[in-house]
Amino acid sequence: MSQNSAQGHGERLVGSDRVLAVLIELAKRPRGATLEELAAALDSPKSTVHRALASLRKASLAELTARGVYSVGDEFFRLAFSNHAARPDTERLQPFLTSLAGEYGETVHYAVLDGKDVVYRAKVDPAHGSVKLTSYVGGRNPAYRTGVGKLLLSYIVNTESELAAWLDGGELEAKTEWTLTDPAALLAELQATRSRGYGIDDQENELGINCIAVPVFGTSSVMPAGAISVSALRFRYPLERLVQSAPALAARVNSALTI
Repeated sequence: MSQNSAQGHGERLVGSDRVLAVLIELAKRPRGATLEELAAALDSPKSTVHRALASLRKASLAELTARGVYSVGDEFFRLAFSNHAARPDTERLQPFLTSLAGEYGETVHYAVLDGKDVVYRAKVDPAHGSVKLTSYVGGRNPAYRTGVGKLLLSYIVNTESELAAWLDGGELEAKTEWTLTDPAALLAELQATRSRGYGIDDQENELGINCIAVPVFGTSSVMPAGAISVSALRFRYPLERLVQSAPALAARVNSALTI
């Protein structure tokens, strides 16, 4: 049972579904939440939520403060961070991304495609002069308005019918005035992206931020495992300059990395 299907039907939250739903809801609340707040958010009896919290506290995945506020426990973060650090793609990519961030003086990401979104698996900011972006490791953005997303989409969407199937009735919502919201325009951009070998985000996801993205191929030489992007302040590192570096960056990534 998904979290969404569980919400609104508190009586159906049983066993592992109940525990997972409470943990997910708690993870959305960095400042913590009371038992009453969690029960209301999950539309579930307080007794049901309390049992789930007891299980989470027993595993040190949740903790209770003296003020009666529950929060995610340190063990949760230890498990998440240690798992992320030990993943093969992280171990292999991190030194490379760190090097790129230093050379460009800008933020570098590694992301994968998951349905209609991209998920950021790694992010490295330069030591000095970086701008705070809204992206974060584990975070998501709609694929159609990011450089990494359009790059990865270009390998699976090549025709109007394929784009329609991928959209599945969904709309292309504008995040900025530069976001592509016309399916025909997006398809043309995806076709151009596949042809040139790199993706471009021209302030489509965040105003003042542009980026280029290049593929990272794994065991398959046909379908990328993910993509690396360089995101920069437009006034400091114009898109035209980023684009000039894209072919060399793609060649460098292709020769240096195999995920």
